[in-house]
Amino acid sequence: MPDIPPSLRSPPADNPESYPPLRATSWAVLGLLSFDEELSGYDVKKWADWSLRFFYWAPSYSQIYGELHKLEDLGLVTSRIVDKNDVRGKRLYRITADGERAVTAWANESPAEPAVLKHGVMLRMWLGHTADPAKLREVLLAHREQSERMRRRAIADAEGAAAVPGWAYPEVVLNWSVQYYQDEVARADTMLADLDRLAKSRKRDAKRQAGR
Repeated sequence: MPDIPPSLRSPPADNPESYPPLRATSWAVLGLLSFDEELSGYDVKKWADWSLRFFYWAPSYSQIYGELHKLEDLGLVTSRIVDKNDVRGKRLYRITADGERAVTAWANESPAEPAVLKHGVMLRMWLGHTADPAKLREVLLAHREQSERMRRRAIADAEGAAAVPGWAYPEVVLNWSVQYYQDEVARADTMLADLDRLAKSRKRDAKRQAGR
């Protein structure tokens, strides 16, 4: 293992508030390994798609493997190669005791960053005065359909989490995700009605202007 700068080393047992200054995505990957499972990069991707993507992160394979390599360099995870008959082999990752202490300290001591909403659909609605009303409606309908798909998938994944020992808290978050996407569908319906109202108002204004 390479020499790790003191600021990046895993926390000593007598100082649980000290944890490496990693990005939240690193903690997410380490957190997936904290459920006492040995996972491949493919497994991490599958588990992230099963739960994390509903509320935080939809990682690519390159992101996952980059984070796993970083965590291994820091001594927070270990890996081993299985199926050596395969040319590339299959590498499995497991959280270390230092990794357990680090993710526990981070979850308990690190201030949670405020939720940041970057809603591309709403940005387009906000610029509606520059847009084609028909295109706005198309964008909003597509968003509604995608939200409904996510809602149904979150329901299925919450039911799956309920059957997995140790996944009680992810189940709670998945149920929150169900409500979130259900609310997105409801808000889209409200906004579609608003677009209809605005379209009628525009027509009335256009008639008034034409009658002058």
